[in-house]
Amino acid sequence: MPKIRSRKAISKTNESQTHAIRFNTGVGQHVLKNPLIVTSMVDKAALRQTDVCLEIGPGTGNMTVKLLEKVKKVIACEVDPRMVAELQKRVQGTPLCSKLQVVVGDVLKTDLPFFDVCVANLPYQISSPFVFKLLLHRPFFRCAVLMFQREFAERLVAKAGDKLYCRLSVNTQLLARVDMLMKVGKNNFRPPPKVESSVVRIEPRNPPPPINFQEWDGLVRICFTRKNKTLGASFKQSKVLGMLERNLKIHCSLNNISLSDDFNIKQIVNDILDKSGFEKKRARTMDTDDFLKLLHTFNDQGLHFA
Repeated sequence: MPKIRSRKAISKTNESQTHAIRFNTGVGQHVLKNPLIVTSMVDKAALRQTDVCLEIGPGTGNMTVKLLEKVKKVIACEVDPRMVAELQKRVQGTPLCSKLQVVVGDVLKTDLPFFDVCVANLPYQISSPFVFKLLLHRPFFRCAVLMFQREFAERLVAKAGDKLYCRLSVNTQLLARVDMLMKVGKNNFRPPPKVESSVVRIEPRNPPPPINFQEWDGLVRICFTRKNKTLGASFKQSKVLGMLERNLKIHCSLNNISLSDDFNIKQIVNDILDKSGFEKKRARTMDTDDFLKLLHTFNDQGLHFA
């Protein structure tokens, strides 16, 4: 009968193996080594024994082992075959082995599986595309507890009027409730990154707002091109007016609406902004409700952004 390794033995084996691995910082390999922070992240996720947990970039498995102790199954996505080998070696011959599924490859190019909770120390260069891949994933997950570069985390939670408030803030907060959980210093990683980090909790809004996200993003992108400009100035750009005119003609054609030969898209846009009270407003001071109102106002007049 094969020997079953104890959890203490797993931990000691991993300690010596980790020192032998050369981490590729170019792809964001910074292993979280502080067990207190690992435990805190796992606790903040409020995991259940019946949960399927998604982990991105498990590295040598410091967090993976903690997750496996709490949930029914962990799906770990890892791009580096060396890390996959270390992770599998770490749980081999233990009761945890049967609960681990490893997906090898780039998570941005992979369809996400079904999961209840996502807990991860993310490679920082994939932060933005991964957040939106996560938020547009169906069926809905319960929450995600994720480690980000601190400035990125602060942008996620920034409110209208804050210095770091941007398109990322508005888009994320439209689709989810976002909370800052804790700050993490660079010395808690091996090797230490050049930046400080923070942990954020993301809880998707279910049901989501009843809008076309591509169209929403088209509007917000125009408004935040220069967030200190008034909307009146942002919508005077010929590129923006050209796009709105093309979309209006398509909308009218599809709905059998006739347009007068002398219609003036610039005048139509100015009238919408003026009557709705948005002409003098600036994107940096507008919250999600303001952008929703603005989008509905444009749509009511047949103007679309996608």
